[in-house]
Amino acid sequence: MHHHGYLWTGSKQRFDDEALRRPPHPDPPPADKPELIARYQEVKAEFPTVDLPPLETAHWLIKPAKLVRDTWEEPKEAAEWLGQQLTAYAPRFACESDRDSTRLALLVNSAAEQLGWGGDVSHGFYLERPAFLSVALVTCSPNRSAPDLVCPTVHTEEAPTKVHSPRPPRPC
Repeated sequence: MHHHGYLWTGSKQRFDDEALRRPPHPDPPPADKPELIARYQEVKAEFPTVDLPPLETAHWLIKPAKLVRDTWEEPKEAAEWLGQQLTAYAPRFACESDRDSTRLALLVNSAAEQLGWGGDVSHGFYLERPAFLSVALVTCSPNRSAPDLVCPTVHTEEAPTKVHSPRPPRPC
């Protein structure tokens, strides 16, 4: 078992496009609804490749391997990365109470516990301008909530598995 880190920042308006944040239904809409069919085909093509955070945390594993920010074997190391991201972005949090260092430390400690039993961790924060930050840690091989999903870094030539090579956060 290992853990992948994901980070996304962008406009709140783009984040709110929920159709592109969920996989399409397995059954297409009725043939007599051309506008629904067009939207269905758009979502079916874009969901697996778009960088938007999925509504269900485990669905990050469907996304391209290049979106993985880092990979860790140990839950504590993954939680430390979460803490680094939260600390880096905290000055930009729109809500002052979200910047509280004690609160952020509790989120990191909770993340280490949750990852330790195979859970996923996902947090979102409104930033200034209106922008949004999504940061997630996803347990892989297997994922408890979606055990059939394949690890994006092990089974692809796009990006080999990497461990402990952090990338700096991208600015908005």
